Amino acid sequence: MTAQRKDFLAIDDFSLDELRAMLTLANKQKPLARAHELPHSHPNRTLACVFAKPSLRTRVSFEVAMGQLGGKTLFVTDKEIGMGKRESVHDVAKVLSRLVDGIMIRWFDHQEVVDLARHATVPVVNGLTDLNHPCQVMADIMTIEEHLGTIDGKTVVMVGDGNNLANSWLNAAIRFPFNFILACPEGYTPDEGVVRKAEAAGASFMITHDPVEAVQGAHVIYSDAFYSMGQEAEAEKRRRDFAPFRITSELLAGADAGHIVLHCLPAHRGEEITDEVMDGPHSVVFDEAENRLHAQRAILATLMP
Repeated sequence: MTAQRKDFLAIDDFSLDELRAMLTLANKQKPLARAHELPHSHPNRTLACVFAKPSLRTRVSFEVAMGQLGGKTLFVTDKEIGMGKRESVHDVAKVLSRLVDGIMIRWFDHQEVVDLARHATVPVVNGLTDLNHPCQVMADIMTIEEHLGTIDGKTVVMVGDGNNLANSWLNAAIRFPFNFILACPEGYTPDEGVVRKAEAAGASFMITHDPVEAVQGAHVIYSDAFYSMGQEAEAEKRRRDFAPFRITSELLAGADAGHIVLHCLPAHRGEEITDEVMDGPHSVVFDEAENRLHAQRAILATLMP
């Protein structure tokens, strides 16, 4: 990677060849890691894992990934550093860059993560912001290709909110040759800037408010919670607005016969997805969860010196 490409903030910051190289590395490393035979390519490296939001998969997968590369991690919370409040983003970036070899951050404000990366001299990986969730979608693409051979030419349908995941799927559609459809209620569309960028890049995508129409012939159906951390006050309204967008066996009747179902987790079972679907024969949800480890390990191995 060049100096300008040291950070992993959004999928479309990288070329298709660069993204493919990361996925190839993830697939090469996966069986070795499972067998506890992965060489320690990054010994004595330390990754700072900075969290403003708690997480099962993000924390465990990054910590295990760094250990499998031969390094170690530090778990740092927003309460400890007070980035943007107790201490400026600039100063946090400069100090961490002197102490660690990389930074993974799971944050709210995307611009603060962009600013952190701008001032840091070590790689910064976006573990999630309110705008993007690129590591999740890289793991999703890895999972899709494990089960369907390739994402090329496939139709991926996200049923639910036009949130940070929808934004990252739009970013992915800029680079990978697949068709993305978002079925969301009115008023819950993706970020306008992300949509305009995808349009300008010629990405193949559509936004609709009809989930039944959206899943017709789909190869991948993707679900996410109707409300996330920080949206608890909106939970009841969101449950009402998103009720027609629940993933059920009836909704999936029109999908391709070989379709797979993904959910980034955590799932509110019975709300956005039924147990019948979540635990059914088309679900690859837990393969997807495991692949967070493998995709992110490849990202770290690629970016860290």
